[in-house]
Amino acid sequence: MNQILVGKSVTTPDSGQVHLLTKYGNRHGLVAGATGTGKSVTLMVLAEGFSRQGVPVFLADVKGDIAGLAVPGTSNEKLLARAEQIGIDGYGNEGNPTVFWDVFGKDGHPVRATISEIGPTLLGRMLELNDTQSGVLDIVFKLADDNGWLLLDIDDLRSLLTFAAEERKDISTRYGLISPASIGAIQRALLRLEQDGGGQFFGEPALDLNDLMRTDFSGRGIINILAADKLILKPRLYSTFLLWLLSELFENLPEVGDLDRPKLVFIFDEAHLLFNDAPPALRQRVEQVIRIIRSKGVGVYFCSQFPDDVPTEILGQLGNRVQHALRAFTPRDQKAVRTAAQTFVQNPQLDVVETISQLGTGEALTSMLMDKGIPSPVEKTLICPPRCRMGAITPEERATIRSRSPVGSRYDTPVNRESAHEILLRRAEELTAAKAAEAEARAQAKAKPAETDGGMGQKVNEWLFGTKRRQGVVDTMAKQTARTVGTKLGNQILRGVLGGIFNKK
Repeated sequence: MNQILVGKSVTTPDSGQVHLLTKYGNRHGLVAGATGTGKSVTLMVLAEGFSRQGVPVFLADVKGDIAGLAVPGTSNEKLLARAEQIGIDGYGNEGNPTVFWDVFGKDGHPVRATISEIGPTLLGRMLELNDTQSGVLDIVFKLADDNGWLLLDIDDLRSLLTFAAEERKDISTRYGLISPASIGAIQRALLRLEQDGGGQFFGEPALDLNDLMRTDFSGRGIINILAADKLILKPRLYSTFLLWLLSELFENLPEVGDLDRPKLVFIFDEAHLLFNDAPPALRQRVEQVIRIIRSKGVGVYFCSQFPDDVPTEILGQLGNRVQHALRAFTPRDQKAVRTAAQTFVQNPQLDVVETISQLGTGEALTSMLMDKGIPSPVEKTLICPPRCRMGAITPEERATIRSRSPVGSRYDTPVNRESAHEILLRRAEELTAAKAAEAEARAQAKAKPAETDGGMGQKVNEWLFGTKRRQGVVDTMAKQTARTVGTKLGNQILRGVLGGIFNKK
């Protein structure tokens, strides 16, 4: 059946099971609740359910316990009793097909993207630049795009920033004012990012989206787990990376409409980090992505402590809801409880505000989309136990699973091909050689007596090398070369809604 068993309603004695219909899996969802109330277990249940339906899943493991999806769990009387109470057919312990990823390349295959793919909008957020510095970064990217210079790694961007500083007068005339202070600030931000380990994220081979949308030989969707226990310590890097990945799916996947099941489910844990300090323009773009990516077969599920961590305009797009307990200890908590209650379709048999604060671990309020996409009335639900391990795995288990990965040979070895750094370095060498040749020619011209046939030799010399009052051809060509070497307007790079390369494939 094309549905995922989430749990059993206990609102009334004769309540039935609660299912998430896979044909509405791309209508997005929200899992919320205080720390320790069972959000991680709910995420495991959803990931397992989608995988068993043949849907690949991507989610971040911010605490290290989500990795348990890869190995079978251990049964006990409590779990078996809950499975029987809910009515789970054929409940047993089993692992799931899993691929581990890691931006730092330690606990999974390296996840890389090129500077050009990230784009100026997301890179500016990652570097925590102000508006003026972000504007300079926009100009630098535009310069690279117009010249067809790919920015693959940090060396490429540094070289381009140095070039922009040297040629800032001409670039300011053509694209807009840039200052050495702003360029210096960007370079310092790059240095901090590199020192934090973020520099490993930029480079090749870049992540191919198709490798996140695999199934195994039995037809089960592969669960892609991002090791994020270290990445979460850099909130801007973490949230910007996931937003980039979401934007890549948005820009590059074709329109498919409503399918019987999603092509991919993307789970965004610690969702509040995405929206903290996000400017209004970025929020609008995220809303646009969430609104439209459904038609590309991708379901996005946010996970956070409070439902109001997600902006109202995006919260309205989330059709499937699982709300774990909230403790109303502070005015902020009390407001969050009221907000959560207002997001559900009311059930006359349930006092939502009172129930939210009384839910136990493994219990939740749920509302799923029914036939015709209509949300069901809110129900108090006993959440299913997962079949996998509810906890961390050992380094030996992780290494074994990683060794069996179908994509390891593609990503574990970095590649460094010619890009902006090499092009600009060669340009500098050519310019140095041209200046040396010019100096030698001047020396030779001064050593030889001028021709006597009407001063023709002197005129040629002045035409080539100029006088004190005007430039010669050699000077003019050298400066023009410095400004335009590598220009290929036919290779201009096009960018999408979040600044990444559009249809780069």
